[in-house]
Amino acid sequence: MEELSRKPYLLRALHEWCTDSGYTPYIVVTVDKNTVVPPAHVHDGQITLNISTLATNRLVMGNEYIEFQTRFGGVTEHIYVPVAAVSAIYARETGAGMGFEVADSEPYPGSDTSSEDDANRASAEDKPDDTPPSRPKLTVVK
Repeated sequence: MEELSRKPYLLRALHEWCTDSGYTPYIVVTVDKNTVVPPAHVHDGQITLNISTLATNRLVMGNEYIEFQTRFGGVTEHIYVPVAAVSAIYARETGAGMGFEVADSEPYPGSDTSSEDDANRASAEDKPDDTPPSRPKLTVVK
């Protein structure tokens, strides 16, 4: 039997902790073709979403996805986020939370992919990089 991912359980636990503490839970999502969010609010392939009980309607935090309705500029939007695409959850007021690795996926069709980014990537590939890849940072939650 394959072990279940701990990520959805940690997301639900931190959401509950934020709510019980009077904080506003936010998630950072790496947007890809499986993510349903308003494209105008996607920046650098990511979107940050307020998932507090006051900001959401019909919030479902399942093992595979997070789904809810919310308003952007007065317009109700349906949000669908695969749990695998969530890169962090944190309390807006304190910044306390947790980061997660996100598996590589097909980029969002509307994401910004400019030739300047390609040029920077190409020049970075030409020279060796001695710095280790960046990893999500973990903030200790007491």
